[in-house]
Amino acid sequence: MREEILRLKKEKNALILVHYYQTMDIQEIADFVCDSFEMATRAAKASEELLIICGVHFMAESAKILNPEKTVLLPNLDAGCPMADMIRPEDVLRLRAKYPKAAIVCYVNTSAAVKAVCDICCTSSSAEKIVRALPEKQIVFVPDKNLGAYVASLVPEKEIILFEGCCPIHHCMSVRDVSEAKKRHPKAKLYAHPECRAEVLKEADYIGSTAGIIKQALESADREIIIGTEIGVVERLKTLTAEKEFYTLTDSLVCPNMKKTRLADVLDVLEHGKNEITLPMDVLEAARGALERMVELG
Repeated sequence: MREEILRLKKEKNALILVHYYQTMDIQEIADFVCDSFEMATRAAKASEELLIICGVHFMAESAKILNPEKTVLLPNLDAGCPMADMIRPEDVLRLRAKYPKAAIVCYVNTSAAVKAVCDICCTSSSAEKIVRALPEKQIVFVPDKNLGAYVASLVPEKEIILFEGCCPIHHCMSVRDVSEAKKRHPKAKLYAHPECRAEVLKEADYIGSTAGIIKQALESADREIIIGTEIGVVERLKTLTAEKEFYTLTDSLVCPNMKKTRLADVLDVLEHGKNEITLPMDVLEAARGALERMVELG
């Protein structure tokens, strides 16, 4: 199956972009294994006419927004994002009416319809930089309250208004989990994703995006590292180096949506062109402005 996927990918001039949280067999067929920001930038620069996005629905939408003339396929249409589902366009419009002088920054983990009514997108790796670069002193940050609170701590000169959304996988981690993990691995450092709660981030030795955590883990002198993000990062790190020990913060850090993609799904869409992502032109054009500004500033 893997060989057939690689053959069809070449035959059909396809680019396969895979998120770090996907299972390892899916990562092994990737042209690039990425976090959300790299996936967006690689999609924007892609020369291939067919983009296969092995991730969740909002990632495929982002690829389509940045490449409206290309065909974008999502191997499993049931792969959604609970955080993205927590906010609707009408929520953003209500916030815009309440805070008319604020810039509205939306995390890339949102639907195209939400992006279309926001001013600019961000990823976890670019959020601080984007908030700093905006001229507005008041920022409405949606939907992740944990990432927004972390950015607020880094940019105290701006007023950050938060929305009550979160990633259930990252939000479930607690300071008790940190304490127990450090008891099990007393020599280990803690690397955490900014989607975690403030109480967890306070205990972290490094805070960064998925790609940032991987880079820091490989380049730092730390020999034992507790990883406070989805288990796919630990699995990825173990394939990249055998010289260090990596541990998950808890056993519950599995995103079920990210694990839905199977090799059979990828083969199916390559063979039959199924699961094409389409968007209304008005939504696509409005959302593209927010994403393009993110790529430019981020």
